[in-house]
Amino acid sequence: MTTATTNQAEAPLLSGRHGLGRDLAGLAVILVLAVIGYLLFPNNLALLTRIIAIALLVLSLDLVTGYCGVATLGHAALFGSGAYAAGIAAVHFGITDPLLMVAAGIIGGALAGLVCGVVILRAHGLPQLVLSIALIHLFHEFANKASSWTGGSDGLAGIAPDPLFGIFAYDLWGRTAYVFAVVLLAIVFMFLRLVVRSPFGMLCRGIKEDPIRIRAMGGSPTIALLKMYVISGAVAGVGGALNAVSTQVVGLDSLSFTLSAESLVMLVLGGTGSLFGAVAGTIVFMLFEDLVSAANPFHWLTMVGALLIAVVLFAPKGLYGTVAEVLARRRGAGR
Repeated sequence: MTTATTNQAEAPLLSGRHGLGRDLAGLAVILVLAVIGYLLFPNNLALLTRIIAIALLVLSLDLVTGYCGVATLGHAALFGSGAYAAGIAAVHFGITDPLLMVAAGIIGGALAGLVCGVVILRAHGLPQLVLSIALIHLFHEFANKASSWTGGSDGLAGIAPDPLFGIFAYDLWGRTAYVFAVVLLAIVFMFLRLVVRSPFGMLCRGIKEDPIRIRAMGGSPTIALLKMYVISGAVAGVGGALNAVSTQVVGLDSLSFTLSAESLVMLVLGGTGSLFGAVAGTIVFMLFEDLVSAANPFHWLTMVGALLIAVVLFAPKGLYGTVAEVLARRRGAGR
């Protein structure tokens, strides 16, 4: 009896240690990949910084789609809101400190997440997709019409971020922007690992599996999902602000339906319901897209389409999800 009680008491501790180990391992992988990317593409750091910004968008999408089961094709509205919030803060209010611009992006993305969440969560299934598509078009059109603030179709230019911490200037090679992006990704990744493993994160997973049971237990699925939507918006806002800081311009493409659809494709490619899968899918898709578009400018979309079809047919859980499942089976067989 005492032994059983002791084992039950030790189980959460062991689980916590295992989770912490995976968190640290994931952080280590991100940092190692960042170093490898810097060494392999020293003259194309702008592409790597763009990949990190989009990875933050895909991570935010994974929160609401992978962990909560909310269908959306308009998540770029949160990313673009963060980008425009950072850009407007710099151009119209003289807030050019990179950290303050990121803070503005977080606020803008979180507010957009609140608005989108209130609208989208009123429906389920296909109606959710329709509402999300309508929202991304509304956000896009609003940014286009508010040209005195956003620059309209010409984009919001003139963003000139100050040196980071007053020391590291944003050079032409993009080194400062890249290091800044890697640090932001590492911080956000660790934060999200804590969120998805917290009781709140487990509640959201339960809502995805059986919202009726959660409601019967006294929980409020709508409030929980809305909170996650706000967190998702804040994360997407970080990505948008990073994109504004690194490129020093914000265009309407940051609020495009195409970006929303591509982010969903990247998530499916890597594996939904996994932060590691979201990052992996973004890296694979964007690097593959850059490689094949340079190798064959006329038929690169065909090759990208073939890759996606192959992954969906032969790795339905995504690249990371399938690899993780195979490794888990081998570990189980070896015991």
